Amino acid sequence: MSNYLLKLYVTGNSPRAEKAIANLRRICEEDLHGRYELQIIDVLADPQLAEDEKILATPTLIKRLPPPLRRVIGDLSDKEKVLLGLDVWPDGPAEAAREGE
Repeated sequence: MSNYLLKLYVTGNSPRAEKAIANLRRICEEDLHGRYELQIIDVLADPQLAEDEKILATPTLIKRLPPPLRRVIGDLSDKEKVLLGLDVWPDGPAEAAREGE
């Protein structure tokens, strides 16, 4: 079973940041069931981390593990696009089918 390392870059406590955080937490709880580590980075508090990752817009979600590295920009409100964009496979029949390949 894969474990995911996700980093969400946001700007302060803006409504857009709060929405992205809530959406991502919902997606993680519903589809990744404890198979993830989530780090939320405020680019105002840690600008060097954002610069190191070449963050140009927020919110930006980065999937570090498992490879390949993937990025999704926006409020993460479309769960299917987030999962597809990150190449994340939720628990269920699709996960079992991939493991059987």
